[in-house]
Amino acid sequence: MFHKEGHKIIFVTLVIIVAAFLLVDSFISLQWLRTLILILLLGFFILILQFFRNPKRITALSDKHVVSPVDGKVVVIEEVFEKEYFKEKRLQVSVFMSPINVHVTRYPIGGQILFSKYHKGKYLVAWHPKASEENERTTVVIENQTYGKVLYRQIAGALAKRIVNYAKQNHKAVQGADSGFIKFGSRVDLFLPLNTKIKVKLNQKVRGGESIIAEVNE
Repeated sequence: MFHKEGHKIIFVTLVIIVAAFLLVDSFISLQWLRTLILILLLGFFILILQFFRNPKRITALSDKHVVSPVDGKVVVIEEVFEKEYFKEKRLQVSVFMSPINVHVTRYPIGGQILFSKYHKGKYLVAWHPKASEENERTTVVIENQTYGKVLYRQIAGALAKRIVNYAKQNHKAVQGADSGFIKFGSRVDLFLPLNTKIKVKLNQKVRGGESIIAEVNE
């Protein structure tokens, strides 16, 4: 299954690949060169298909847990001052996505969407310290009565050229449901209450909608 955000790109890429196949077959006589080009074109198409895949995930719904919003690797776990919405200290957990990861964004908790905002910005590499504040990004805040307020931020990277965000203020979010997509990009930051119990470690690989990032510290 492929994400709807990729349908147009997949179709256009397929048309270009087919046209390229025909041109190569008609105008390149060297067998080894023709084969090499065809393999490269096919490899590129497979890469596009892999990037826009949207595997089904089964989320164990719980208001006590924060699940990973994306597939990738945990690259930041630290206490920071969140400037945009909370204007206070929070625990930040960041997940970096490589080009071969699934790039669907999912709601980390269920509840009421309190805030949703898009910011234009730069395209610094995703691991740059200022990427969270200077890159193109969206900020979403969700609240439920058990866990409280959780902010997640989609951040574009050096290759990302479009962030898609489905979260709308005052709507309900379903934990693990599709909340957006980052085309050819790159990182999601979570900002959690200071008393939360982190369940992941640095460099740990996580799966969107399934891996538990944190839980209520009872």
